[in-house]
Amino acid sequence: MKKGLLPLSLVITLLLSGYAHAQLYKWVAPDGKITYSDTPPPSSVKKVEEKALATGPSTAGLPYELAQAVKNSPVTLYTTTKCEACTDARNLLNTRGVPYTEKTVNNNEEIARLKQVGGDKQLPFATIGSQKQTGFNSELWDSALTSAGYPASNQLPKSYRNPAPESAAPKPKAAEAKTADNTPPAPPTDTLPATGNAPPGFRF
Repeated sequence: MKKGLLPLSLVITLLLSGYAHAQLYKWVAPDGKITYSDTPPPSSVKKVEEKALATGPSTAGLPYELAQAVKNSPVTLYTTTKCEACTDARNLLNTRGVPYTEKTVNNNEEIARLKQVGGDKQLPFATIGSQKQTGFNSELWDSALTSAGYPASNQLPKSYRNPAPESAAPKPKAAEAKTADNTPPAPPTDTLPATGNAPPGFRF
């Protein structure tokens, strides 16, 4: 088995379980071949489906209603540095008791990954199951969370901790990096002025 690729039977097992062992990516090659992998696809891939597995929130010990919401509509929050709106979004999720995975967007590779999952030039960005929220509006985010089945009040156990933030485009493992395409990523085409330390082209 090619390293970094997961057999379909394992993919199904992971997706049916409450939580698993890695981030899972799915994309379609130009020849129509569907690929599942635990590492991000090449930067040339324009559209990719991303599933939160074990690196995402665990449902162990959660109340049934909350566990079902996490299983059916996992929340992934995309943020960048010195972003007040990102802090507001994070605070809303924490206050409401929503388990989530946070991915950081601070370089070209991470910007490309954000665009692949449906984001644009505005942060924060969140996926709530199949829903997408661009920019922060507390009413819209609360509405999206409610429609996804998340309880209106915090039901998280006091000992619960979300996973630590991670890069939106994690580096491939050393063994895989040797066979990866060494072509440097194209520079971003957006030239809007940056805010603080945000990537060029982003706004809050």
